[in-house]
Amino acid sequence: MESLLHIILVEKWRMILGTALVLYMAYEQLSHKWKAKHLPGPRFVVPLLGNAYGMVADPVKFWEDQAKTAMKTGVSWNVLLGKFIVFVRDSELSRKIFMNVSPDGFRMIIHPFGKDLFGAENNFIFMFGEEHRDLRKRLGPIFTFKALALYISIQESLIRKHIAQWIKLFETRNEPLRMRFLLRDMNLETSQTSFVGTYLTEEERIQFNKNYEIFNKGTMTLPFNIPGTTYYKAKNAAPFLIDALAKCAGLSRARMSKGGEPACVIDFILVETLRVIEEAKAAGKPAPSYTSDDDIGAQVFDFLFAAQDASTSSLAWSIVFLDAHPEILAKVREEQQRVRPDLLAPITPEQLLRMEYTTMYVKEVLRFRPPATLVPHLALTDDFMLTDTYKIPKGALVFPSLLESSFQGFVDPYKFDPDRFSPARQEDVVYKRNWLLFGAGPHQCVGQRYALNNLTLFTALWSTMVNLDRARTPGCDEMIYTPTISPKDDVFGRVTARFAVA
Repeated sequence: MESLLHIILVEKWRMILGTALVLYMAYEQLSHKWKAKHLPGPRFVVPLLGNAYGMVADPVKFWEDQAKTAMKTGVSWNVLLGKFIVFVRDSELSRKIFMNVSPDGFRMIIHPFGKDLFGAENNFIFMFGEEHRDLRKRLGPIFTFKALALYISIQESLIRKHIAQWIKLFETRNEPLRMRFLLRDMNLETSQTSFVGTYLTEEERIQFNKNYEIFNKGTMTLPFNIPGTTYYKAKNAAPFLIDALAKCAGLSRARMSKGGEPACVIDFILVETLRVIEEAKAAGKPAPSYTSDDDIGAQVFDFLFAAQDASTSSLAWSIVFLDAHPEILAKVREEQQRVRPDLLAPITPEQLLRMEYTTMYVKEVLRFRPPATLVPHLALTDDFMLTDTYKIPKGALVFPSLLESSFQGFVDPYKFDPDRFSPARQEDVVYKRNWLLFGAGPHQCVGQRYALNNLTLFTALWSTMVNLDRARTPGCDEMIYTPTISPKDDVFGRVTARFAVA
């Protein structure tokens, strides 16, 4: 009798749980459909996971499919780990998102799980409103002509050093090199030195690089915060990175307070920080927000993250397009010889400004392959009308696509054509509403001049110092996410010197 009762109870609970599961699945499907309204999207969403596996397994295909789905409406929807997402293909609608980063619109989160992954509440990228405007204004001095001239000298010397090392590495190995990884290492040293100078010891730099690589891998995996997982390791690496940069801020604060000459980004930040602290003190007010070493460490971490992977991607694509278009490479080399007859001499800021065609080429690289293809935002209200007929639900993740915008409006957009940025055509001005490479609105990239200078310097030096024999394979120029977009073969080739290098 008891055995029979036990069987009945087990079956009853199975029925209850099965019914509950079916009801939950139905509720979840209906909830997503209700949020989507008339937007195009998937017919069925895998419960709980959504299409997260497809996005992680093949992100290029996932986002291309989203763009195809949004072709007619400019917008599509999907679900990632139970989170409703809105993909924005249309340039005007993407601009609308960027222009409305506010408590009544959106919060930029830079990564679908950015708030959780980056950890610190004082990250510059998550701010908006008055505090963001004040801090952005305070950061202005780090990108003046004087500051940029200093960074140019740092960037150029390190780029020359690394190119010479690559040439010697190929001579030693006599086999093709995977340039993306070498570019990443070069760019990390360039960024670190530009941002924090010599405040990190060599041992600290090595440890910093290891932790940054761990953090970077975490941006490309599912957010399972379980000990031993890649995401867990990345989340724990972030505080170490911010602490290391906070330590640099403390050293800079001590040196700048004694009247030291700024030698890196963090020094320029501290000069301005000390000035506003003194102003507040003189007025009998407390120190302004976000002036502690920890605050500045978090801010510099944001800059480093933005500069590191995005720039590495652009450097790789610059090599690819120079190799793919020998007639463009010839024009770049001709201009370099004309602007700087002594190719071994340091490049001056004035010479950089005269590199008209090289700058046009760099802009086309960035248009054709924008390193940050998507900029995630979080909807903070139920009241934001994206279109005349669609209101974005609160809590949705919104993905404006910079990649899709780059192929809208421009003349013959799928043709790689640096001349579109010539003084005669000025397509970056004519189609500026599609030129969203550095975003728009209150969070438009403050370091865009730094990024353009870095890529122009690299292109100038690479084109004149190196001959590349690309070891081409089928599909080598296809995009992969790393987490920014890079060539599929990591730019695999033989690197030899065009002239003797030190």
